[in-house]
Amino acid sequence: MQTPSEALTDVLGASRAVLFDFDGPICDVFRGLPAPGIAEELAGLVAVHDSRLGERARATDDPMEVHRISAEGGPVLLRVVEDALTAAELRAVKVAGAPVAGAVHALRAARDAKWRVAVVSNNSAECVRAFLASSGIADAVDEVIGRPRLRPDLMKPAPYPLLTAAKALGVDPAEAVLIGDAVTDIEAARAATARSIGFANKPPKWSTLSDAGADVVVVDMQAVADALALGGPSDRQH
Repeated sequence: MQTPSEALTDVLGASRAVLFDFDGPICDVFRGLPAPGIAEELAGLVAVHDSRLGERARATDDPMEVHRISAEGGPVLLRVVEDALTAAELRAVKVAGAPVAGAVHALRAARDAKWRVAVVSNNSAECVRAFLASSGIADAVDEVIGRPRLRPDLMKPAPYPLLTAAKALGVDPAEAVLIGDAVTDIEAARAATARSIGFANKPPKWSTLSDAGADVVVVDMQAVADALALGGPSDRQH
């Protein structure tokens, strides 16, 4: 049986592009501005436009779920919530603190070893770019694929963001690997025919990500960085 490090090396060796989810593997987006408060703020906007949808929106503490619910209220409501969510994310990343431990090393190792690198996120591209720039790591990323504007149905677990990233990077989706900390990341990778590395940044996630079909699961981003530092895709052709 392979060790986790051997499995990780094999998954990376079969890939030409490394895709990083943002919230989890790179940034703890809502560390300083908790997600439940943002969800409540967005739910209030939904309730003003549609009281029935507002009740549903107030039943979740996930801003992304409120965003999805808002789409049922029509294009005007969807736009209002989309804009408010993006503004909240921009506020959040300003107070999110430093990148996740090991993330900078992983991004730089991938870049140095000549992998194609993208961030693929359900967060807005604006907040991703703002955080990468403020952290001094924007140069380590070739492409940022953020939340499809006004199309919450195309967010992960839909494969659309990964397919978009693969096209932008000039690789086949099957030659990409996504690093993500949520089941939706693993599902999106499978739907796109990409590989996946589950990042179990909380103990319960290990079995959850494994059961969802992740090719390998790690508990810290430094493990990814160490594996990437062994060499790029051209060094690992079998």
